[in-house]
Amino acid sequence: MSGMLALIGMPIGWEWVIILVVFMAVFGAGKLPEVAKQLGKGVKSFKKEMRGDALDVTESTEELPSATDGEA
Repeated sequence: MSGMLALIGMPIGWEWVIILVVFMAVFGAGKLPEVAKQLGKGVKSFKKEMRGDALDVTESTEELPSATDGEA
C-alpha cells in the first residue's frame, strides 16, 4: 500500500514528520491547533456542500437583470 501511495506522489512515513517539522518551524507550534481547526471547518463545509445540505444558489439569489434590459 505505501508503495502505491509513493507512486502517486502522496507523502508517506517520515515525509509526514518532515512536513510537520517544517510547518512548526514556519508558523510555530501555537498556530498548529488553529490551522487544524480551520482545515477541519473547511473539510466539513466541503462535505456539506457535496451532500447538498446547503441552500440552493438559485433560491438565495435575486433575479439578475438580463443583458437586453434597458437597451433600445
